[in-house]
Amino acid sequence: MGGVACGVCELRWPLARYGTREIAAGTVLLGGAAALAAATLPWLAVVPAALWVFLLSFFRDPERATPEGEARLLSPADGRVADIETVREDEFLHADALRIGIFMSVFNVHVNRAPASGRVAYRGYRPGKFLNALGAAASDQNECSFVGLERPDGTRLLVRQIAGLIARRIVCDCQVGDHLHRGQRFGMVKFGSRLEVYVPASAPFRPTVAVGDRVKAGLTVLGELGADERAPA
Repeated sequence: MGGVACGVCELRWPLARYGTREIAAGTVLLGGAAALAAATLPWLAVVPAALWVFLLSFFRDPERATPEGEARLLSPADGRVADIETVREDEFLHADALRIGIFMSVFNVHVNRAPASGRVAYRGYRPGKFLNALGAAASDQNECSFVGLERPDGTRLLVRQIAGLIARRIVCDCQVGDHLHRGQRFGMVKFGSRLEVYVPASAPFRPTVAVGDRVKAGLTVLGELGADERAPA
């Protein structure tokens, strides 16, 4: 395996280190607000306390046991499958590809995980708008980050992190040459948004999820590479 392991959140704490700055700032501000409320209208202290708990819950980072099977493509994000369609992908694959879009609400775990093991062959960034990630235009117009993976068998995949109306900070903690393992943390999109996985249309792949399904990063199998999608389930 070329390169070094992606320097992501390998520590085993319940909170993602990607949120250190936000958690520290929120603790100071909300702690001050709670202290002020307690000194004047004690019952109001519950509001900043509740907001602090919500802030911590947003950056939660639970441990997950990745299901076995290198051919099984994992969800890179928690959320709901918003769409599955064949599109043209010219950022990395330069071919038609099956796109699986996943919408993350502010209540989901937001740490993103690698859908497959492979070498990071491409990293890209595109500035853009901050439209509602549920809208069709968000995929084409919003700010986004790209991670192109090349599996040991040569199959290429693309993961795309997309900012949204509330989510305006994308974190991607890997570089070209790094090696990612299935289910390994590689970043997050802060405060909701959308992730997309692109599989070349020429690759034998059978999706095992449908639009509307709830998925979890590093746990839910999106489909199996090496399985002809026309074959019976």
